[in-house]
Amino acid sequence: MNSVVDRPPVARLGATLPQVFFEAYSRYGSYNALYRRLGIGWEPTTSDALYTRSGNIALGLRALGLKAGDRVAFYMNSDSTFVTVDMGCLIAGIVDVPIYLSQAPEAVHYVLEHCEARVLFVSNAELLSEVKPALRNLPALETIVVADGPVATAQGVTVIGLQQLEDRGAEESARDSAAARKLADRRYPDDLATIIYTSGTTGTPKGVMLTHENLCMNALYTYQETGKYRFGPDGETVLSFLPLSHVFARTMCYATLAFGTPIWFTTPDRLAEDFQHVKPTVFATVPRVLEKLYAKIVEKTEAAGGVKGKLAKWALERARTWEIGTELKGLAAVRHRAADKLVYAKWRAAMGGRVSMISAGGAALNAEIVRVFATAGIDLLQGYGLTETSPVITFNRPETNRPGWVGVPLPHIEVRIAEDGEILTRGPHVMKGYFKDPEKTAEVIDDDGWFHTGDIGEFTNGFLRITDRKKDLFKLSTGKYVMPQPIENALTTSPLVEQAVVVGNGKKYTTALIFPNPEAVRNLAHDPGLPMADLICDPAVLAAYKDVVAEANQGRSHWTCIKRFRLVPDTVSVANGLLTPTLKIKRTRVRDQFSEEIESMYVGTDCKPPVVALELPQESTHGSNAD
Repeated sequence: MNSVVDRPPVARLGATLPQVFFEAYSRYGSYNALYRRLGIGWEPTTSDALYTRSGNIALGLRALGLKAGDRVAFYMNSDSTFVTVDMGCLIAGIVDVPIYLSQAPEAVHYVLEHCEARVLFVSNAELLSEVKPALRNLPALETIVVADGPVATAQGVTVIGLQQLEDRGAEESARDSAAARKLADRRYPDDLATIIYTSGTTGTPKGVMLTHENLCMNALYTYQETGKYRFGPDGETVLSFLPLSHVFARTMCYATLAFGTPIWFTTPDRLAEDFQHVKPTVFATVPRVLEKLYAKIVEKTEAAGGVKGKLAKWALERARTWEIGTELKGLAAVRHRAADKLVYAKWRAAMGGRVSMISAGGAALNAEIVRVFATAGIDLLQGYGLTETSPVITFNRPETNRPGWVGVPLPHIEVRIAEDGEILTRGPHVMKGYFKDPEKTAEVIDDDGWFHTGDIGEFTNGFLRITDRKKDLFKLSTGKYVMPQPIENALTTSPLVEQAVVVGNGKKYTTALIFPNPEAVRNLAHDPGLPMADLICDPAVLAAYKDVVAEANQGRSHWTCIKRFRLVPDTVSVANGLLTPTLKIKRTRVRDQFSEEIESMYVGTDCKPPVVALELPQESTHGSNAD
């Protein structure tokens, strides 16, 4: 059965993930459900193979002596094998604990020890070698399962191949062909499905306990609520490049299985190439990826010359101010068709040419990017949620897409704003709690079941808008509060800026550390061959960045504007510990590591490169602190 199906699964409460998967398998039959990169090609996994292998993995785990509720950890690539093993655990009632591959050995050890993992799945011998330093003094760990390639050894732990585990399960299945189904039938919606340790921007990771109900309702309602998602193997084509260790990617994957949609797994560094091969119609992303795509559009447009350049600049400016939902008639319709054919089609081509819908979450998204993509015929649907909420609380629907807002709640989800502006939510999406940490659970889930998100926002006419993280909000010595994210978002839309961190807590005025795009700096500099530390002091470079900051300051209350900034010839990345695996800034670490650079922006009346001062507008008596 390979067609777009008119009878999608009914989004509902009270389901388990294996139940939804088995229903989808009955509905859609055999099709290529999963694809993963294998060398220069792709390896498909059929729905038949997923059904059989996940059942055998479930039975194999039980044969190892594991019981419902036991924990197993994943140190695995985000691909079809991860999905297959995950489904096996869900069928068996065994709680899986995914670990980010970017985490330091100390953090990996903490997770393994804290969750008391009895089994560790690794993708291959290379990852096993990588994780070995974290495996000391783990009395609960009994077995390591290597998914692909040769099976290495690890001191004090039994190491087997995934095929061996499946073979053990297949023996049980040969004795009772319904054994895996019987296991799955013993699962309940409130059973624990996974523990996801939040990478966190500060402090020790917390183990978020998510149930089958949490994940099921989120996966089913989120995509069904779009109103335009085409179900079945010949409907959408999904490209996944976010880590499956994060709930955003996991939930999208569960939705594709429920809706019979093929999903292709790649990595961020191969994204541009695989856009062209897969030609997806749908993908999910974090805003930083979209900011980079948009920066490329801006960069190419500004560099274009002649008649084509003028046309490209006109089309981009038109897109920036586009009102979503505008009905085109007459000359306006003709102009739009011309712009689409000559300009916007090229933007879509960079993403394979078929993208019609993008889900974005994990951080704030500049409203301008939403309008630009909408003009090009792409519904960029920003949502909001946390790991603790499975993750989606709200999201924009195609027919009511409001740039700058994060949409309306999913069915069965309640949202309200506390007196201090914090966003609270309640419903079947809220986690069971933090593993082994009832005190921290009580801090975020009150007696009435409201989860306290830690985010500040407003809820108007059913739509939610995020203004900042409660913990990111800082107070100047003047008593004024500053929300850094809106300014940072404005800065990072420039192709000159890789990252920006706005600071000023306890200081007289707001400043920013700007981590520049090295290529852009060299293009601006008079002598691009100099070291980066010298290039950022080049007058032409500083002038260009001064213009970027001045533009970001436009329209903001006086105290929130950046008075001084400093270019930093360094990078902010997951590898150097300044970004979380979901690409959020670790503000405390940035402030600690660059404390001298920050202080340099508050010393003296005259600035010396690479510190730059800006002339700010006079403070208005009508200013607002809700910037």
